[in-house]
Amino acid sequence: MRKSSHTPEYAALRGELRSARAEAELSQRDLAARLHVPHSWVAKVENGERRIDLVEFCWFLSACGMDPMPILRRLASHFASDHKPRRVNGGR
Repeated sequence: MRKSSHTPEYAALRGELRSARAEAELSQRDLAARLHVPHSWVAKVENGERRIDLVEFCWFLSACGMDPMPILRRLASHFASDHKPRRVNGGR
């Protein structure tokens, strides 16, 4: 199985994050300052060089002044109803 960061769903996630930051009229540096991270962290997340977990996703969107839930629901729509879970790393 391929890594999730190389899927259309993850590309949609990154797009949502970039859009949220742009809508909040924040530069990557501005957002990084709010999150207390280097600006390169924001750039790497948005470019797919660094994965983001659910907690970081919520922090990112909250720092943009946005509620993560509507965005999470929008992202969930990228998964087809017949999408079956796949094993990760040879899981049982």
